[in-house]
Amino acid sequence: MNKTEQHKKAVIEALEKSLGVVTTACKQVGIGRTQFYEWLKDPEFKAEVDSIQDIALDFAESQLHQQIKGGNTAATIFYLKTKGKRRGYVERQEITGAEGLPNDIRINIIESGETIHD
Repeated sequence: MNKTEQHKKAVIEALEKSLGVVTTACKQVGIGRTQFYEWLKDPEFKAEVDSIQDIALDFAESQLHQQIKGGNTAATIFYLKTKGKRRGYVERQEITGAEGLPNDIRINIIESGETIHD
């Protein structure tokens, strides 16, 4: 294994320990963030980094669920606003073109009694 591959492996290990915090991992290994983002062009390295990001997200979600179980009202509201949108737990309606809503909208501008077509 060459020196670059050793550094990449060390960064992956540092990312695992820091739950995906790039700056922390780079400092631990002694490389710059620019080098890290250059390495992300390597599909294999990127796949490992993405996997760690998923683990970090899973961890954060588990912490949120613990807060909800503990009766934290703010955590419950946050969860419902983000995961319960389909059931109406939203403060504002988002129109995305999904779920049968039209996504091809045409606008006609009327000037001086004439209709201008696009």
